[in-house]
Amino acid sequence: MKTVRTSLTQNIFRVILGLFMILAAVGHLTFQRAEFQAQVPDWVPLNKDLVVILSGIAELVLGLSMVFLAKHKVTVGIVLALFYVAIFPGNIAQYVNHRDAFGLNTDQARLIRLFFQPVLILWALWSTGALQYLRQRNKVATR
Repeated sequence: MKTVRTSLTQNIFRVILGLFMILAAVGHLTFQRAEFQAQVPDWVPLNKDLVVILSGIAELVLGLSMVFLAKHKVTVGIVLALFYVAIFPGNIAQYVNHRDAFGLNTDQARLIRLFFQPVLILWALWSTGALQYLRQRNKVATR
C-alpha cells in the first residue's frame, strides 16, 4: 500500500489514538474485564471473557501498530477503522440490553456513546492518512 504524507498534527493524533488503544487493551486484559463483558452481545457464540481477552489482544496489537508502524500507517488505520466497525454491535448491545458499564448507567448515556464510534472511525482514518489514500484511490478508480 502506498505511503501517504501526513501532517505533524495527524501524526500526533495517530500516536494519541494508539496510546488510547494500548490503555484500552490493558483494561480488557486486567482491571476492566467485567465492564467489557457487559458489551459482548448475547448472540456471540463464544465465552464473554474470551471475547474480551481476544479483543484486548487485538487492541494491543493495533495500538502498538499505530504508535510504532508509521511506515504502514495507512493499512493500520484501515484495519483499526474496521475493528471499530466490528465492535460497534457491542456498544449497541449495551444500549439495547440496558447494561451498566464504564459509568454508562442510563439509556441516555449509552445512546450518546453510540455517536462516538463514527468519530473513532474517522480519527483512525484521518490520523493515518488512510482517508486521503482512499479518496485518491477512488478518484483513480472512477476515471
